[in-house]
Amino acid sequence: MGKYICKRVLRAFFTLFIIITILFSLLRFMPEEGYFENYDKLSDIEIQVKLNSLGLNDPLPKQLTRFYGQLARGDLGTSNVYRRGVSINEIIAEKIPISIRLGLVSFVLSLVMGLSLGIWMARSTRSVWKIGDKLGTVFIVIIQAVPSAVYHIVIQFVGSQYGTLPMLFDAAKPVSYILPILSLSIGSTAYYAMWLRRYMVDESNKDYVQLARAKGVPGGDISRRHIFRNAMIPLVQYIPGSILSTLMGSLYVESLYSIPGMGGLLITAIKRQDNTLVQALVLIYAVISILGLLFGDILMAIVDPRISLNRKEGAR
Repeated sequence: MGKYICKRVLRAFFTLFIIITILFSLLRFMPEEGYFENYDKLSDIEIQVKLNSLGLNDPLPKQLTRFYGQLARGDLGTSNVYRRGVSINEIIAEKIPISIRLGLVSFVLSLVMGLSLGIWMARSTRSVWKIGDKLGTVFIVIIQAVPSAVYHIVIQFVGSQYGTLPMLFDAAKPVSYILPILSLSIGSTAYYAMWLRRYMVDESNKDYVQLARAKGVPGGDISRRHIFRNAMIPLVQYIPGSILSTLMGSLYVESLYSIPGMGGLLITAIKRQDNTLVQALVLIYAVISILGLLFGDILMAIVDPRISLNRKEGAR
């Protein structure tokens, strides 16, 4: 286990190194306006003085080495436009708690609803009319087929116009959390339900389940102790990534409800062309994605002892 984890961690660091290098290099080709608050009002001399003070006129390898040194100290830099002169660490520290609160509740809600729906659909496939499976399939198809921006707007409109819920987020009003949480959780709910239903149906047709039924084992025990547990194994590798990404919030949802979280911050930083802040936020989301894959692989190997940690087949 230790050897496998070390190998995956090293691979994750190498992937992150490539991402950071490419991201840093590409941003150096972006317009230099993103490093100034009032670029149009500055003279050429003032612009060059500012660029020299930021080290942006240095060769790219030197800039990259300096940036890695800052990252090693935990320094993400300073905002140049969004909040001039303020540390990005301080800005993010103000935004993260809001995204974590929304994301944690959304994840728990989506997991409970998605697994419950998936179990209901799988069990319904053995009934005569298969009503649960058909209704669940309609829900999943709609969520998967319709662009997320569309049903997010529908949820906001219906909830605010007919449900008397606030259209915009207000941290002082707990009721304003309802629509954003529902919007954040509905996509993951459909995802969990779709795959759990598929895995449970696949497991229910295997020989060991047929043998258990032939021996007279109660259907509830078979579903709970065998089918559900084995069906969760391939699904469990996606849970860590889902947790991390949901905790950080959705870019569109936070912007739609004017939530002052991480997702809305990235949209604002891009609009205002704050290159340093965009660089830090994209880096954070890249780390989250890599950690999600890493923890997913490790968790799947832990819950399924059949997976060999020393063979290439055991890792992605």
